[in-house]
Amino acid sequence: MNFVDEYYIIFGMDALKIEHLYFSYDEKIETLKDINLTVKKGAYVSLLGHNGSGKSTLGKLIVGLLPFEKGNISVSNLTLNKETVSQIRNKAAIVFQNPDNQFIGITVEDDIAFSLENRNIPRDEMAIKVKDYARKVGMEPYLNKEPAYLSGGQKQRVAIADALVINPEILILDEATSMLDPKGKSDILELINKMRLDNPDLTIISITHDVEEAYLSDEVIILEKGEIVATGNPKEIFLNKELVDKYHLDIPFEVSLKEKLNSLGVKTTKEDNLETLGDKICQLK
Repeated sequence: MNFVDEYYIIFGMDALKIEHLYFSYDEKIETLKDINLTVKKGAYVSLLGHNGSGKSTLGKLIVGLLPFEKGNISVSNLTLNKETVSQIRNKAAIVFQNPDNQFIGITVEDDIAFSLENRNIPRDEMAIKVKDYARKVGMEPYLNKEPAYLSGGQKQRVAIADALVINPEILILDEATSMLDPKGKSDILELINKMRLDNPDLTIISITHDVEEAYLSDEVIILEKGEIVATGNPKEIFLNKELVDKYHLDIPFEVSLKEKLNSLGVKTTKEDNLETLGDKICQLK
């Protein structure tokens, strides 16, 4: 093992590093302005912001779907450019909000296999991987099903399997739960937790409007008009009333419950969760 390997084992490795990134669709209005961002390996980060803030654009830039004018993007210490974009796409995969637009195969099995076929994976190995990743996302019983017979949540699970089967180091979820019903959304959030348990090194970047989803992440990054305006632990971000009011953020249920209890004279702490808050509610009765 060389010095570099030892360094990253001891101090941790950056999964993503963005420096002074600028992007514009029309060369008149800057969609992203001087973005500087570092995401540690294994982190679960939420990009939060209103429509037009630049969240989805940033996700597409990370996987090389859009060319940026100025700045630098590095994925696992590999700088993104024309020569490395295919390697970057093996390291960072993206799942978009509408699973219908992502289904390529005739069946679930065909769809998950598509990325492997493009990489010339031997058929025997491909069959094992397809079955394995279908099982990981709870879709193994549906391998022979056509997309028309799947729910929105099931299709999104397949889209996530499509991304995971290439074994990426970063998984970007671009509004991946926004078109799902509450049950489908709950299933995907449960799947995210399971993925993190199965692979602690997997870095997840969730681009979302959903504050309940953002509240579950390790770090929240707020974008406003193409700029990063705040970063921090979700509990610190959503308890900052000045920040919440300034950027018109919704409040997660847990935070609103804390505010209500505090108004009733029940002291809460940053460490309180729904379970401990429930105990405090019982004490009021």
